[in-house]
Amino acid sequence: MSSTHTSLGPTDHPPAGVHSLWRLRGYLKPHIPAMVIMLTTALAGVGLSIAIPLVTKALIDGPITDGDIGPVLPLGLLALALGILEAVFIFWRRWVQSNAVLGVETAIRHDLYERLQELPMAFHGHWQSGQLLSRVTTDLSAIRRFSGFGLLFLIINVTQLTVVTGVLLNMYWPLGLVVAAAAVPIIYLSMRFENGYVVVSRRVQDEQGDLATLAEEGAVGIRVIKSFGRSRHVSEQYDEAARKLYETSMDKVRLSARFWTFLEIIPNLAVVLVLLLGALGVGRGDLTPGTLVAFITLMLSLVWPVAALGVILAMAQEAMTAAARVLEIFDTEPTIVSGERTLESPRGHLRFEGVDFHFPDSDELVLRDVNLEVAPGETVAVVGATGSGKTTLTALVPRLYDVTGGRVTVDGVDVRDLSLPNLRTIVATAFEEPTLFSMSARENLALGRADATDEEIRDAVEVAQAGFVHDLPWGLDTRIGEQGMSLSGGQRQRLALARAVLAQPKILVLDDTLSALDVHTEALVETALRRVLADATGIVVAHRASTVMLADKVALLQDGTITHVGRHSDLLAEVPAYRSLLAAEVTGADELLEEVSA
Repeated sequence: MSSTHTSLGPTDHPPAGVHSLWRLRGYLKPHIPAMVIMLTTALAGVGLSIAIPLVTKALIDGPITDGDIGPVLPLGLLALALGILEAVFIFWRRWVQSNAVLGVETAIRHDLYERLQELPMAFHGHWQSGQLLSRVTTDLSAIRRFSGFGLLFLIINVTQLTVVTGVLLNMYWPLGLVVAAAAVPIIYLSMRFENGYVVVSRRVQDEQGDLATLAEEGAVGIRVIKSFGRSRHVSEQYDEAARKLYETSMDKVRLSARFWTFLEIIPNLAVVLVLLLGALGVGRGDLTPGTLVAFITLMLSLVWPVAALGVILAMAQEAMTAAARVLEIFDTEPTIVSGERTLESPRGHLRFEGVDFHFPDSDELVLRDVNLEVAPGETVAVVGATGSGKTTLTALVPRLYDVTGGRVTVDGVDVRDLSLPNLRTIVATAFEEPTLFSMSARENLALGRADATDEEIRDAVEVAQAGFVHDLPWGLDTRIGEQGMSLSGGQRQRLALARAVLAQPKILVLDDTLSALDVHTEALVETALRRVLADATGIVVAHRASTVMLADKVALLQDGTITHVGRHSDLLAEVPAYRSLLAAEVTGADELLEEVSA
C-alpha cells in the first residue's frame, strides 16, 4: 500500500500488525471536533466545580464573618451562575458525546460485518458462529459503553483528582497531605485489580460466546433435537455451559466487590480524619471556617471520582478485552483476495489444470493433479464415492477456496486474477444443503440477481419446479422463516436451484442439488434444466444415474484425482469402479446390461 494513503478505503488492507492503529485512526478522525468539544466542556466543568467552593470560601470568610450583607447577594448569584453554567456544559458534552459514540459504534459494526463477508470459508469453518455473534453484539456494546462513558470520565476523574489535590495542598498543606496519602493505597489496589480483572473478563466473554453458540445450534437444529428426543440432553449441555459462565461471572463480581469496598472505605476514612484535624486547625486559628468548609466541599467532590474509579477500570478492562476479540477478526487477513481483471463477455470455458488442494490446517491433499476441461455449453457430471472431493472441487470454481497447486481458469484466465464480483456473476452454485434466509421467497430468489424481472423469476421457478411458492399464503412475498425450516428439504433445494438459475450464469454448478427430490419431480426438473444447461457450462455433482444423464460427459473422481472422463455409457461398460458406484441406484444387473447395450 502506498504511504500516501490518508484514510481507510473499502479495499485498503494494511498489514495485520498495524491493523488496529489504522482502524482506530479511521474511526476517530471524523469525530475529532466532537472529541475536542467533549474534552473542553468536561475540563471546563471540572474548573467550575472547583470554583464554586472557592466562591463559598470567599462568602464565608468575607461578608458573613465581617457582618457585611452587601456582597452576599452578588457572590450568591455568582455561585448560582457557575452552577448553571456547569449544568449547561454537562448537557452539551453528553449530547455531543452520544452522537460521536454511536457514530463510531455504527462504523465499527458495519466494517466488522463487511470483514466477516470478506474472510474465506476456511476462516468460518474454524470459528463457532456463537463466538462471531458475541463479538458483533456483546463486545461492541462493551466498547461503546467505555467509549461513551468510561474513557471520558477516566480523563475527567484523574484530572479532577490531580487538580483538586493540588488546590487542597495549597489551601492547607497538612490536610492536603492527608488527602494525597489516601491516594497511595487506591493506586496500589487499582493496579492489582486491573491485572486480575483482565483475565476473568476475557474468560467471561469467551464463555458468553460458547453459550451463544449452543443457543444458536439449539434453535437451528430444533427439528433434529426433537426428532431424536434429545431435548433433555441438549438442555443439560446448555445448563452446564450456563453454570460455568455463572461461576466465572461470580468470580468477576467478587473481585469487583472487594475492590469497590476498599474504594468506598478509604475516602470516607480520609473525610473523617480531615474533619477532625480541620476542626482542631480552626480552633487553633491555623485556618478559617470558610477555608475548612471549602476544603471539605472540595474533598467531598473527590468521593464520587474515587468510588467510580472501580467501575471505570472494570469497564476499561472489558472494553480492552472486547477490542482484542474484535481485532482478532479485523487482523485476520483474507487469504482469498479479489483480482483486478474482468471478463466483459465471458464464454464460460472452464479448465482445471494440475489442481492440488489441501485445507489450511492439514497437509493431506484432498485433490491432487486434477485435470478437467469443460467447454462452453457443455455439462460434466462429477461422480465419486463419499469423501472423494467432489464438493471441494466445485467450491474451487467460485473461489470459496483457492487451489494450493495448479490453477482453475475461465476463458483462459486464472480465477485468482478475476475480480470476485465478476467471477461470482459468471458462476452460480446450488448446494446440496441449501441456505435460505429469514426473508420473503422473492427476496431469497433475488439474491442471485437483484434486478430480475417478475417474468424471469417466474421462469426460474418453473425450471426448478418450485411452483409451490405461489401456493404460500402471500405467494412470493411470503416470509419463509429462518433457514427455510417451514419448507421441506425438497422445497428448499428447489428454491436454491431457482435462485442459481435466475442468476443466468455462464457456469452453473449443481452440488447434488436434486438429492432431496422425489423421482417424478426430479424428472421434471432435469427436463427443464437441459434447456438451461444448453446455454451454460455445467458441473453437476451426481450420485444417481438419472442425474448423470443430464451431462454430456462424466468425470470419475477417485481418491482426490480424476481417473476417467468419458460418456456415461462408455464408462458404465468399461470402468468397473464407475459401474459399482451407480449400481446402488439400479435395481439389478440386468438393467445395467440393458443400458450398456442400448
